[in-house]
Amino acid sequence: MFMRNITTMSRFFLTGFSDNHELQILHALLFLVTYLLGSAGNFIIITITTLDRQLQSPMYYFLKHLSLLDLSSLSVTVPQYIDNSLAGSGYISYSQCMLQVFFFTALAWSEMAILTVMSYDRYVAICLPLHYEVIMNPRKCMWSVSAVWLSGGISGTLYITTISSIRFCGAKIIHQFFCDVPQLLKLSCSNDYLVVIGVAGFLSAMAFACFIGIVLSYAHIISTVLRMPSAEGQSKVFSTCLPHLFVVSFFLSTGFCAYLNPTSESPTALDFLFSIFYTVVSPTLNPVIYSLRNETIKSSIRKLLLSTKFTG
Repeated sequence: MFMRNITTMSRFFLTGFSDNHELQILHALLFLVTYLLGSAGNFIIITITTLDRQLQSPMYYFLKHLSLLDLSSLSVTVPQYIDNSLAGSGYISYSQCMLQVFFFTALAWSEMAILTVMSYDRYVAICLPLHYEVIMNPRKCMWSVSAVWLSGGISGTLYITTISSIRFCGAKIIHQFFCDVPQLLKLSCSNDYLVVIGVAGFLSAMAFACFIGIVLSYAHIISTVLRMPSAEGQSKVFSTCLPHLFVVSFFLSTGFCAYLNPTSESPTALDFLFSIFYTVVSPTLNPVIYSLRNETIKSSIRKLLLSTKFTG
């Protein structure tokens, strides 16, 4: 019944995880709970890093923008899926799909960029502590964050410009819960998708360069930490670095697993699981990961929840 009129250009059909309406409602409730938790966690991080004077260093400035990206990323895909599931309809209009592609690709690239900047910040703080205030001064931090958001906008624009030129044929069925680029490319009528492949290849090369930068930063960090004579000093450094390293590893590993697997006509449960990990679980867990071992953040959260003024 839901397969009727899918071939119209005006909309696509998102299969989601099930065609059973009861299961769709259950999935919608689970996604709603996850979305509320993720939004609340990221909003708390944004609030405390804005208001608390103890959290005004470059590390927390970058963390605030990471939370902004995570909050935005969750809002791009999850509410649309919840709405479709509760309504019992998997349809999404062409314009909504293109908007999802733009914001999802822009935010994904921006997240990669901000994680790279954060790793460099930790490298300078630990390996070049005497030069930290000069290298990571407020002006340079502001320019770094501006470059992150601008590069994300360019990435999204490149994707949306090339994908909007594709001619789609046949039943426009996307085997995913959001408008995923690899799934859209499968619906192309001819070789006009090759330009999108070129854009994806270029941005993948840039992402790989960022990955190499992160690896080199942490290689220097680990080498420096292991030479520290004090176990207490090592523990303090690791408490600020391990959360970021875990976030980077989780984001990159799930993203690579999701996009390096060839798309098939009938995606497996594992394919859907990977897509949930990097689109929903990662931005939801990031605030928790950064708060677990950071006493300053935990103290600030306690002050916020107890409505204590942020006097520093």
